[in-house]
Amino acid sequence: MPASPTPSDRDGRYSRPDASMSLLTSVMDHGLDEGYAEAAKARAGEGPRRMPTALKGKAVLALGLALATAVVTVGAVTSRQAAPTLAKERDALVQRVKDANGNTDHLQQQIQDLRGKVDRAQSQALQADGNGALAQLAGRAGTAAVDGPGLKLVLEDASGTGAGGSVSDPRQADGFSNTGRLKDRDIQLVVNGLWRSGAEAVSVNGQRLTELSAIRAAGDAVLVDNRPLVPPYTVLAIGDGAKFAQTFQDGEAGRYLKLIQDGYGIKSTLTVQKKLTVPGALGITLRYAQPDTSGAATP
Repeated sequence: MPASPTPSDRDGRYSRPDASMSLLTSVMDHGLDEGYAEAAKARAGEGPRRMPTALKGKAVLALGLALATAVVTVGAVTSRQAAPTLAKERDALVQRVKDANGNTDHLQQQIQDLRGKVDRAQSQALQADGNGALAQLAGRAGTAAVDGPGLKLVLEDASGTGAGGSVSDPRQADGFSNTGRLKDRDIQLVVNGLWRSGAEAVSVNGQRLTELSAIRAAGDAVLVDNRPLVPPYTVLAIGDGAKFAQTFQDGEAGRYLKLIQDGYGIKSTLTVQKKLTVPGALGITLRYAQPDTSGAATP
């Protein structure tokens, strides 16, 4: 009796069981197609290609290398040629700066000499009145130098920022930095304390203080009559020697100076001097009034 046909035989879409098993066995034994395997083997044997093989690619590569070489060569030659020129320009600029500094020093020396001549001429003119009243007036006004006993106060910034202070400390005011650097208000309080203690003449770093003087700040710099000062600040005051110094230390300014010294590390040194010379103020002209003796009637 003939064998009955399988479903594969009836619809014609499947092969016989032995053919199907053969195909599955082939797929399992060979993971890649033979063509893919041969192509991969050939590529592995040749290795990676980094250089172009076509004539056009080689020409483009050669042109790029030539351009890069030309740029590097031109840059090196230009730098070598420009180096001596730059060195000459630098030397010339340095020389100009030195010449300008020399001219400035020379002019400053001339100014000092002229100021000395003006002071001597002014002193001679003031002494010419006979009784020396104008000389005394010039000393009080600050236009002439004053000699006599007094005290020397040296103020220096602290090495670091301190801590402390009190409610009555002016450094607690708005916009005032609590640091170990001396401020314009510190100098103001010290100078006002010297005036209250009986000072006859005061100067700060050689700048004579008059009724028109102002102690202000520009950033962290302290200005006296718009002239910037550099710490340490040396304050000279003409007064009654040791008594004058003791009055200053016992006063409000002396206590404030002790406060900022203890609280912020600011340094201060006060010494009594038997003789000091406080210079006259610059740029101030002494003017005085005289009675009108013309006899003209007043309308």
